[in-house]
Amino acid sequence: LLRLKNMSILENELHLSSGKVIKNRICKAAMTERIASGDNFCNEHHIRLYEKWASGNIGLLLTGNVQIDRQHMEGPANICIEESTYKSQLSYLKEWARAGTKENTHLWMQISHAGRQTPGEINSAPLAPSSVQLKIPGRKFGNPRSMSQHDIESVIKKFIFVAKVARESGFTGIQIHSAHGYLLSEFLSPDLNLRTDEWGGTIENRTRIHVEIIKGIRKELGDDFPISLKLNSADFQKGGFSAEDAVASAQIIEAAGLDILEISGGTYEQPRLLGLDNLSINPDRSEKRRNSTIAREAYFLDYAANIKKTISIPIIVTGGFRTRSAMESAIGNNACEMIGVGRPLCADPLSIKKLLSGEIEQLSRYEKSLSFGPWIFSPSSPFRLIQAINGFGAQAWFYQQIKRLSRDEAPDLSMSVFAALRKDLAEEGASVKALRSFR
Repeated sequence: LLRLKNMSILENELHLSSGKVIKNRICKAAMTERIASGDNFCNEHHIRLYEKWASGNIGLLLTGNVQIDRQHMEGPANICIEESTYKSQLSYLKEWARAGTKENTHLWMQISHAGRQTPGEINSAPLAPSSVQLKIPGRKFGNPRSMSQHDIESVIKKFIFVAKVARESGFTGIQIHSAHGYLLSEFLSPDLNLRTDEWGGTIENRTRIHVEIIKGIRKELGDDFPISLKLNSADFQKGGFSAEDAVASAQIIEAAGLDILEISGGTYEQPRLLGLDNLSINPDRSEKRRNSTIAREAYFLDYAANIKKTISIPIIVTGGFRTRSAMESAIGNNACEMIGVGRPLCADPLSIKKLLSGEIEQLSRYEKSLSFGPWIFSPSSPFRLIQAINGFGAQAWFYQQIKRLSRDEAPDLSMSVFAALRKDLAEEGASVKALRSFR
């Protein structure tokens, strides 16, 4: 009786329209692992990593972005599933699914295409809705090629194919990645999608590719297989995808047959999830985060609450949550149904289990201690290049913790940001060489 009285709302089950049940309200947010082998295949590192997370009493695990095209990846060590080679990694995919679904945990494959955010060393002329180049400090990206009708139809078919492989492998659902500036979110953004055909212009046209993908997956896999989609709350760019656009596209996407919607925000130029607001040369300063939102921890909760008023499917909010009280408040106030957690799980895969049991009341804020040193080199530096270095350096620190977990090593909390960034760049360089060798 005492246990029932003290149960958190976070421990409640979530019932989806597909008939599936998620055991609690915590979702491990998708974080790119960058641990694939040189052929971009799943391997034993993914299996070890997700077995650890599945032991942490998390209701839903979202994988890092699994790519549909080796020519358009977020990083050289991504997993890629293509029709010509997928059978070669099918046994590992099945083992990955087995490990990630232990203890009644859901494991959903996040499916993605990097679009114009494909690094230049992977593709110097990546596909995109329109030829609008990405330019941010310290990174090199190619000049994108505007997609033909055939290119768009091919991408739709590839998303559907990878969803079929996910189900065949034993994953319990999928998520379509349409956030953070990758291909599908590029279609949604009017400053990046300059098309005048049926794939551009109105919000209905800019959302059309999402509808075609969702309907195609539903036709192939039926109504009992969960489909999620990750959507930007806004791009935070002048003339970009706005909060109003997000509300409209969410309604269109729900009608196509979605089970649950995840709300996040930002792009490489406006990386809100890195704690940075202004790497772009053209930021939308009217979209500064409100103080009330920061006090509540969740970066995108206000946006999600507005979207929730217009749709009936559950919403996941990811970004910034650290205390149990804030998570409970968000769900209790009907702003969302699930809480997405990412970075704290890189250094402590059992932290959610500790939070739900009452052993701890908040997740560790590792970001607070991660910078290169003096104020001028800190994330609050006025210099955009320094901001970028700190943001990507902190991101590298979390990548390194993920890689250590995948090797069955303990996290190294004493690792400096500089050491992490140096190691990460060296590993990425080696992965690029392996990718070119495989090609």
